[in-house]
Amino acid sequence: MVLKPTRAQKKTNYDQKLCRLLDEYSQVLIVGADNVGSNQLQSIRKGLRGDSIILMGKNTMMKRSIRIHSENTGNTAVTNLLPHLVGNVGLIFTKGDLKEVKEEVAKYKVGAPARVGLVAPIDVIVPPGNTGLDPSQTSFFQVLNIPTKINKGTVEIITPVELIKKGDKVGSSEAALLSKLGIRPFSYGLIVVSVYDNGSVFSPAVLDLSEEDLLEKFLAGVSMVASLSLAVSFPTLAAAPHMLINAYKNALAIAVATEYSFSEADEIKEFLKDPSKFAAAAAPAVAAESVAAAPAAVEEKKEEPEEESDEGDMIMGLFD
Repeated sequence: MVLKPTRAQKKTNYDQKLCRLLDEYSQVLIVGADNVGSNQLQSIRKGLRGDSIILMGKNTMMKRSIRIHSENTGNTAVTNLLPHLVGNVGLIFTKGDLKEVKEEVAKYKVGAPARVGLVAPIDVIVPPGNTGLDPSQTSFFQVLNIPTKINKGTVEIITPVELIKKGDKVGSSEAALLSKLGIRPFSYGLIVVSVYDNGSVFSPAVLDLSEEDLLEKFLAGVSMVASLSLAVSFPTLAAAPHMLINAYKNALAIAVATEYSFSEADEIKEFLKDPSKFAAAAAPAVAAESVAAAPAAVEEKKEEPEEESDEGDMIMGLFD
């Protein structure tokens, strides 16, 4: 006869398992498990099998085990998990990519009917159209102030109706109507509420950021640092190039307005005295662009069937 473990033995086994997982894994997803059934949870376990382990339990037991692990190992970082163990939550220990694990968990949501007393996680809107119900069922629609009409012996909803708002409790009339219409408005699954990575806890929204998003945010931060540094005249690495350019512009302006001069200022003064020199200096750059574009034009000309001529030979000879 196999003896069942006592309550104390169960607690000890749970402590050992959680402490072992905290030793082996440095990444943990804290997930909400409201309205998740055992069969659904088993499917999620199978989908994550390989590099992730799901551990459920009472919050008091999880907090107790984490404190024990912290005291025994001196790893105080794991105590950052404690404030987030609130409500019906579980832990997913993983060695894989956090974003991929989060996406895998999101795949296992299942539809659920609107039960009486349940808090709606989303707005529920009943679409217009034929309901297939006979005219004797119009009382449901009248109680909920849903405009209807009788069309070919069945009840038809005229306009879309917001039946339940997010955060409201589902009433008996709403639940009965949605059941009759065959609408399962809600979907439930494990929802990642927080992410633990090597002692740091952050929002799961961070996992959705791409490299481009991070680069954009970094550049925006550098721009703000540079702007602030320039405004208060405090030198920083971000503002240094702008400060040097502004200093050069000021020195150039002073040289142009006074007798003081230096090599770069001499060139600017020459351009100001005789603008035609600036046009002459800009001409080589324009000519270089024209020469760069010329071979492409010649290639196009080659494709066009033309009679041979001495002038064409001369033009082609320039690019041989």
